[in-house]
Amino acid sequence: MMADTARVDAWLWAVRVYKTRSAATAACRAGHVRVGGEHAKAAQTVRIGDEVRVRVSGFERTFLVRALLVKRVAAAVAAESYLEISPPPPPRDEIVHVAVRDRGAGRPTKRERRDMEKFLGREPGADVD
Repeated sequence: MMADTARVDAWLWAVRVYKTRSAATAACRAGHVRVGGEHAKAAQTVRIGDEVRVRVSGFERTFLVRALLVKRVAAAVAAESYLEISPPPPPRDEIVHVAVRDRGAGRPTKRERRDMEKFLGREPGADVD
């Protein structure tokens, strides 16, 4: 369904950037969405030609609005509603992985320490300077 104006959260959901509209609204509240370089609230309207920057999964994606949608449509139609002008994400092997432990989990066991060192590419038992 085409419209004259669209809320930014509804548009992001309709073009399948976010799985749910509530996820798009939460991203707006968290400051992960910008329209025209300014932080956008969920109810802010977008127009054809606007630049929308979204932070998704740790990467920034930039879209140029070509058509306004307020309802979720087929993926092929949604893909025609924007032009993605962001650079491609880096290859998976270049992304740095970080070992994370749950807060309050206490000291790691010997097995957990060995697993962490293996994950980080160090030899188990080697002294770290």
